Amino acid sequence: MRTALQIITDHYAASDRKDIAAMMAEVAPDVQWTEMAGFPCAGTHVGPAQVIEKVFKVLGSAWDGYGFKLETLIDGGDRVVGVGDYRGTYRQTGKAMHARVVHVWQVEGGLVRRFEQFTDTLLVAQAMQ
Repeated sequence: MRTALQIITDHYAASDRKDIAAMMAEVAPDVQWTEMAGFPCAGTHVGPAQVIEKVFKVLGSAWDGYGFKLETLIDGGDRVVGVGDYRGTYRQTGKAMHARVVHVWQVEGGLVRRFEQFTDTLLVAQAMQ
């Protein structure tokens, strides 16, 4: 069985390619995906379909050049932490955003079971105003 670190590394590689199918390939059907309060997609979304609809599609339609740049991965066994940066330009205001972010992943049985995001929501909100 692949390690949690391998699964998350492949998820980020798929994200860089904008390959949503590959990003969701090893995500549990009942994944709990939490975006931080104050973030545009705040809340806990259950299942890959909700993650795609309520996170990826929302961010992709509202922001130009929105993306995550991974700086480092921290291997904690079944928990992996990704540290990096969000960047994008909010379409409605034309304002650019750059915010540091931490993603905490929990992998069990070869599937992502939980995801939680921590970021500076003020910087995101300022770009949206």
